[in-house]
Amino acid sequence: MEEEEFYGAAYKGSKQFTQQQVKTANATGFGAAADDYAERGIDLNEQLIRNKPATFFFRMKGDAMKEAGIFDGDTLIVDRSLMLVNGKVIVAVLNGELLVRRFHKNFSSAFLIAENERYKNINLAGFTNFSVWGVVIYTIHPVGG
Repeated sequence: MEEEEFYGAAYKGSKQFTQQQVKTANATGFGAAADDYAERGIDLNEQLIRNKPATFFFRMKGDAMKEAGIFDGDTLIVDRSLMLVNGKVIVAVLNGELLVRRFHKNFSSAFLIAENERYKNINLAGFTNFSVWGVVIYTIHPVGG
């Protein structure tokens, strides 16, 4: 009886290579001119997080902020150390519930603005139990939904 031969996949992965040894993919077929000067890979923590102890990740639930480019299932990077500024997207605590909305303040009152016409704006004058949990600094969502 003949012995069966097993053929593995030709591609063995790139785990044995460092980030610098793996060439950048380019649609034109030519490497980028800067590839020869690459020193290290991109560290997303270094790029996206300014204050590590005060930064948290949330998963967006719902479509209240879809016109702002924040979709259901997106990952929100929230910094609790940032000051509240008019027009920023925030994570708010309203009557014990977490909401993601845009903060807007005018001369007489403050509002939480949804970026979806299906939701009403919330006038904060009618609420006593409101606090800002943090300011959204980045949102990460998958390409192609």
